[in-house]
Amino acid sequence: MSYTTGEVARICGVTVRTVQYYDSRNVLSPSELSEGGRRLYSEEDVQKMKIICFLRDLDFSIKSIADLFEEEQPEDVLLLLLDQQEKELRKELEDKQGKLEQLCSLKRGLKNLEMMSVASIGDIARVMRNKKQLFKMRGAMVAGGIVLDAAQIGALIWGFKTGSWMPLILCFCMAFVLGAALAYQYYRWVAYICPKCHTVFVPGFKAFFFARHTPSTRTLTCTNCGHSGSCVETAREE
Repeated sequence: MSYTTGEVARICGVTVRTVQYYDSRNVLSPSELSEGGRRLYSEEDVQKMKIICFLRDLDFSIKSIADLFEEEQPEDVLLLLLDQQEKELRKELEDKQGKLEQLCSLKRGLKNLEMMSVASIGDIARVMRNKKQLFKMRGAMVAGGIVLDAAQIGALIWGFKTGSWMPLILCFCMAFVLGAALAYQYYRWVAYICPKCHTVFVPGFKAFFFARHTPSTRTLTCTNCGHSGSCVETAREE
């Protein structure tokens, strides 16, 4: 049975122009021509057209599809193409997910603002941009704290078992020194955004160390405008 260009288009749910385009790209050529010069497609051509439409829906390029049909063992090449396409789609999905998370974070930040301005949006954008870097920094701090806690617990158990408390005393001294070192290292990693003048500033270490803080803010005095209050923490940008 033979099918005209219009019939192939109707069966496969595409336009006549699409069928003609694939013909011009030598991806789907008609099996025969009628006496009047009309292009006629076989049942096999129709099935081939359905495969082309399926692969195009998966974002395969015309060239990839054309190369596939020219292979002696197309199933092997198709598996490789599917693997490659899967990786690209997963990467695209991760990128979209990241943008969605940024959008949601921006919406939450804007809802918390009493007054919206271009500068305040810039503050939120900066925090979002440095979010991953801050997460790594805080993770390093937590890991260091866990190691110190484990050492102290071990020394405490040792003291109860042996009656020797010197290791525990040494651990406390070490914890104090290393804790101060970790705090100073964290201080070197971060900066703060003033909610009033939107300046990004670095406070003195003493002010940083003794200031009240939350996981995302610290009560400081802006070095630019002198405003005292909760300033938003962000990663320093070199």
